[in-house]
Amino acid sequence: MSPSAYPVMESFYTLQGEGAFTGQAAYFIRLAGCDVGCTWCDVKESWDAGMHPVRPIGALVEEASVHPGRIAVVTGGEPLLHDLGPLTAALRGAGFRTHIETSGSSPLSGDWHWICLSPKKFKPALPAAFAAAHELKVIVFNKHDLGWAEEQAARVGDDCLLYLQPEWSKREAMMPSIVEHVKRHPRWRISLQTHKYLDIP
Repeated sequence: MSPSAYPVMESFYTLQGEGAFTGQAAYFIRLAGCDVGCTWCDVKESWDAGMHPVRPIGALVEEASVHPGRIAVVTGGEPLLHDLGPLTAALRGAGFRTHIETSGSSPLSGDWHWICLSPKKFKPALPAAFAAAHELKVIVFNKHDLGWAEEQAARVGDDCLLYLQPEWSKREAMMPSIVEHVKRHPRWRISLQTHKYLDIP
């Protein structure tokens, strides 16, 4: 049975801070529930779906529609733990571009204009996620992650954009290595959490 409501940790209108759409206005819907368990996750409070209210799709779309931006970003947690078909259908019906940020560790659902795949070592992404990704974003916590990033990049399509993003607490230590890696492998770009630098909620 398709869901008509989802557990939501938070939803808010802001600017996209990372990746290909950095700086653009977007409405974020952060769904609760995650089975990946990244040790450095900055939204660990999203992991337990039972701790957050279940909200109807109609209310989420109505709240998003109040704002002039027409990008809706579904994130988590791990949003693909849920069947997202009904949510993307409603968002598209209201004129939104549908974007998702996912680890790719659960099967794809929903109809997406843009898929940002951010695979994690803690629970591998599924092959279908690599095939569908428009953007690959690898979080760099240590130098070993740069080699692992190349393994992930070998699995996406030729048109997929590649981003290396320093884990926030390691950004000063890792940026020199990331810069050198991009210089040696120029298909990569650097993604920064600009919303944190600029204190944008």
